[in-house]
Amino acid sequence: MPQALEHADGSWAWVVLLASLVTQALTLAFPTCIGVFFTDLQRDFQASNSETSWFPSILMAMLHAGGPLCGILVGRFGCRVTMMLGGLLASLGMVASSFSRSLSQLYLTAGIITGLGMCFSFQSSITMLGFYFVRRRVLANALASMGVSLGVTLWPPFANYLLEDLGWRGTFLVIGGVLLHCCVCGAIMRPVATNTAPETTATPAPPFKTTAPGCLATCGLIIRHHLAFDILWHNTGYCVYTLGVTWMSLGFLLPHVFLVPYARWHGVDEDRAALLVSIFGFCNIFLRPTAGLVVGRKRFASYRKYLFSLAVLLNGLTNLVCTVSADFRVLVGYCLVYSLSMCGIGILIFQVLMDIVPMDRFPSALGLFTILSGIASLISPPLAGFLLDTSNNFSYVFFMSSFFLISAALFMGGSFYTLQKKEWRGREAKAKGAISEATPVKDPTLEDKDDHKKHLCSEVMYVTSV
Repeated sequence: MPQALEHADGSWAWVVLLASLVTQALTLAFPTCIGVFFTDLQRDFQASNSETSWFPSILMAMLHAGGPLCGILVGRFGCRVTMMLGGLLASLGMVASSFSRSLSQLYLTAGIITGLGMCFSFQSSITMLGFYFVRRRVLANALASMGVSLGVTLWPPFANYLLEDLGWRGTFLVIGGVLLHCCVCGAIMRPVATNTAPETTATPAPPFKTTAPGCLATCGLIIRHHLAFDILWHNTGYCVYTLGVTWMSLGFLLPHVFLVPYARWHGVDEDRAALLVSIFGFCNIFLRPTAGLVVGRKRFASYRKYLFSLAVLLNGLTNLVCTVSADFRVLVGYCLVYSLSMCGIGILIFQVLMDIVPMDRFPSALGLFTILSGIASLISPPLAGFLLDTSNNFSYVFFMSSFFLISAALFMGGSFYTLQKKEWRGREAKAKGAISEATPVKDPTLEDKDDHKKHLCSEVMYVTSV
């Protein structure tokens, strides 16, 4: 049956914006509360820090690395169906995880199934938001990112409250019901009329059916279509940025996972320890929209990649505070400064990618980008947990986080400056070449006046284009 299409920048777009905000709060912000359950899971399963750390790492890896699969589902079934399927999978995984009898079962249910469902819901909502907003897209993205901050603020105290009364199994069961709201948000995503046919209504490419290639050839075509290996090979800026963010991801997630166990290890009670993570989100509720509007201006376009590198550097230096003192007041100050750098990373990480890669190749570039970040997210927490098991000292975890963040910031900042300097030299060489081509032109004779006017016009246009 034909469906009535909504119009971009219409009144329903703001309802979609609210649904995207709620979806980001439910999905992208959820891993920040995993640290609340860390000690209880470790005690019930008699597991080491490294073994327990695999749970949040798998969840975060699936949340990021499921992007290409989400893109295929969006292209086949649309954003609405994919988003509702994601909410159903996320809820099913959390409900099933409440009956887990081993860590391996927890990895499968709350890690893989829930993480994949959250990925479907989150990325579909972002895609639909881009279709609904054209003129106010920067403002819409800034407001929608408040959902992450709101979720980071509310998830830890909410999870800690349920944990005290229901235990982690009952809490996971309740969270499974809460995640069903992603299905409600998905139902709000009505089809929208666009100037170009979006990927949400596209049918599978006919060459796959008509040519009937072999299995390996089909896999190669799918990978080439959804992953941007050609951009990684030819676009040096994208290569630098992808490697830098992947290296950064090895350290960026560690404070979110280990800050609460670190505070409880040093005698901070459970409620105040969970409050530390909430400070991240509460500060970002006000910082992200304001910073997003400022950074979205054209005058900052050429400096965004340097601002991102600066935010990563500040984030790494801030983590060194936890190696000095574990006093609650010091940790609160740490969270306030950390929120500032977290805000810069959050609002710039995808904007810088849009500045580096052409928008027609952005979905493919984002797929490869999220896969590499997901692999780093999978490795990082277990590696830090192994370091904690061998040293029995939380300071080494924060040293590890600072090392990856600071080195990634210096690598990206230095590489971007070198590439920009090389680009400037190329422009200067082209400008000199244009001037050398223009200098042989001499005064024309009177009989060539018409040709002289045409030559001047073409000459001015040529120099202007350079």
